[in-house]
Amino acid sequence: MQATTGDAANGEAQPQGPFMRWAARVGRSADGVAHHAYGLGMIVWRTLYYLFTGRISLRDVINQIYWVGVQSVPIVLVTSTLSGVVTSQQGGYQFSGSVPLYVLGSVVSQSVILELGPVLTAVVLIGRVGARITAELGTMQVSEQIDALHSLGRDPIRTLVAPRIIAGIISVPLLVGIADCIGMLSGMLSAQLTVGLGYRSFLYGAGLFWHSWDMLYSLSKATVFGFVIPLLAAHMGLNTRGGAEGVGRSTTSAVVAMTLAVLILDAMFPPLMLQ
Repeated sequence: MQATTGDAANGEAQPQGPFMRWAARVGRSADGVAHHAYGLGMIVWRTLYYLFTGRISLRDVINQIYWVGVQSVPIVLVTSTLSGVVTSQQGGYQFSGSVPLYVLGSVVSQSVILELGPVLTAVVLIGRVGARITAELGTMQVSEQIDALHSLGRDPIRTLVAPRIIAGIISVPLLVGIADCIGMLSGMLSAQLTVGLGYRSFLYGAGLFWHSWDMLYSLSKATVFGFVIPLLAAHMGLNTRGGAEGVGRSTTSAVVAMTLAVLILDAMFPPLMLQ
């Protein structure tokens, strides 16, 4: 029985049969996963090396903090305000029966701080920061600017990637802290305007089920998201091939990968930190 057949075009043997094709697909997938894991691991290792040896430019880090953090404040304010308002309005509608209305304060505070603040901020930053990092580094890769850095003896991880990762780790927790506060205030104001829940009753309900661990939980999420988003974006950008079309493909793939990573990590936090 003939297992392979010669390819007239390139002379390579092609696997035949459903099992062989399935095995070939599995092998290619495993090779791709190993390639991405190695690339991500090298970025993390070299970033830590340059960080602890003091070889990362402080000016580059500050510039990235301004771009990632300060310039993201307006969109974070809008997102957090709307999340607090929507949560308050939906909670007020559901608690219009026998449930005490002050419980709405707890629902809004817990929803915003534990979930909506970190996750919505991360999703916004994926579109604003992550996509831009991938597009910038991808354009530099296809235009051979990354190769030029190598030829000059400069590591692109040290000059381009590490400052962005450090800026993400510093900026995203600060943005999430702002989002948590604004979401709480907007939810409290919305509760007053829509269902007539006073500020004191809202704060009483918010403190009824409050744990000091909750804010640490929220900021821990933010720190992990701030690390993962620029890491994946930079990795996808540095692996861009194929000109302008390749930059578009890499940016799309990076946005999908970052979104899935944020959602998967978000699902892993409750069993790890809330048990």
